[in-house]
Amino acid sequence: MYKNLAAALVAACCISPVFSQSTPLKIGFVYVAPITDAGWVRQHENGRQAVQSALGQQVQTRFIENVAEGPDAERVIRDLAQQGNKLIFTPSFGYMEPTLKVARDFPDVKFESITGYKTAANVATANARYYEGRYLAGITAGRMTQTNLAGYVAGFPIPEVLQGINAFTLGMRSVNPRAEVKVIWLNAWFEPTRERDAAMTLFNQNVDVVAFHTGSNAVMTAAQERGKMAVAYHSDMRLVAPDAQIIAVTHEWGAYYTRRARAVLAGTWQSGNVWGGVKEGMVRVGHFGPKVPMAVQKEVLARQQDIAAGKLQPFSAGKTPVLSNTGTPVIAAGKALSDAQILSMNFLVQGVQGSLPK
Repeated sequence: MYKNLAAALVAACCISPVFSQSTPLKIGFVYVAPITDAGWVRQHENGRQAVQSALGQQVQTRFIENVAEGPDAERVIRDLAQQGNKLIFTPSFGYMEPTLKVARDFPDVKFESITGYKTAANVATANARYYEGRYLAGITAGRMTQTNLAGYVAGFPIPEVLQGINAFTLGMRSVNPRAEVKVIWLNAWFEPTRERDAAMTLFNQNVDVVAFHTGSNAVMTAAQERGKMAVAYHSDMRLVAPDAQIIAVTHEWGAYYTRRARAVLAGTWQSGNVWGGVKEGMVRVGHFGPKVPMAVQKEVLARQQDIAAGKLQPFSAGKTPVLSNTGTPVIAAGKALSDAQILSMNFLVQGVQGSLPK
């Protein structure tokens, strides 16, 4: 799917653009949290900057930050459309329905619902296979833990988050079968104080390495303060956790955003659904911390190459099935989950302590 879209966009470069130098394409970005030095919003802001740098005077970009999901999002998205933005990126799962609602009233505007899954004639969706990076981070954590207990600070129990928790756990247990993962649910994406408190609670329960799926770097700073280990998410966070960070799972949006803007300029933009990962350069691991031995770094980077080459699938089973943490088989022996099954994930694998919030 991604290859086909990319090929179409490359071909589009040969078509005369719809927008001229004197009428730049106006592009809007809506961010669910404030822009910080690292995190979910930072990576999308890097993507916006990449578009502006690559296309120069052909585009005029702007962003609105710290927009709550729900009615506020609809108001901001509508304002951007009314102000003449012809391409609008809405990178948060809770922006999906507001994006669709506004899109119905502005059929000449193109919308990109990032992490959403519902499309329309003028609404495309895109997401990344974050779970691939999570699996690799799990290998690192499995090699580094001394207590065999990792922590995970999680936002909401949506499939994307469950994919991350499960892949991280499977990665850990692929190299350390005794490893377990303890999860704390916040039901929030960006609440730094609560994120930090959750990390501290986990450290008090014998956790020596922690991962997270929230929007700030609070878990990283907590690990640095306590002398523990942590997996950075979204961005490299060594600036705030130089000793704590063992690896970073980073998201790279610049290339995708630039392709989509080029397509609008060329008049070839089409709705679609992109789900790219390590192979497509949308997810990367690296930025190892000083505590991680070179042998572990090489092992993890080799597994990253295996994922890119299609030799390793995080959600696959060997000779024995993968079980949920309630003992039910969730991946049959010798099989791998389909994309549809991954996208609708509603279980926790064996090794994860706790249950899904109700």
